[in-house]
Amino acid sequence: MKNHYTMDEFIEIIRRLRAEDGCPWDREQTHESLKKCLTDECDEVIEAIDNKDYENLLEELGDVLLQVVMHSQIASERGDFNFDDVVTCVTRKMVRRHPHVFGKEESETGDATTWEEIKALEKKLKKKASQTSKNP
Repeated sequence: MKNHYTMDEFIEIIRRLRAEDGCPWDREQTHESLKKCLTDECDEVIEAIDNKDYENLLEELGDVLLQVVMHSQIASERGDFNFDDVVTCVTRKMVRRHPHVFGKEESETGDATTWEEIKALEKKLKKKASQTSKNP
């Protein structure tokens, strides 16, 4: 076993586990079957934080990452999206919701109100776009 792995290597390991000659348990997992695993892992992250158990936090964050990569791999197999799409989506969100850092707007506080206002506007625009696409 290596001392250090990259994100690409981890993604390839998950792809291999779900391949025909991979692990039967991993292959049979779906978004639905993994829901409890995801919530359990998130709960364990919170418990590690509450206990200030940073060694365990390291492991539990890895387990949450595993869930993200598994769901991304399942989605990729279905042709829905892949891990790179997840990274792009969340990166775009961070840039959009931090105009005081990445735009021309200035803020001394990293105002949560601005975050919530931008989030509300995004939801409104998404809903409007969804309604428009349903009514040509």
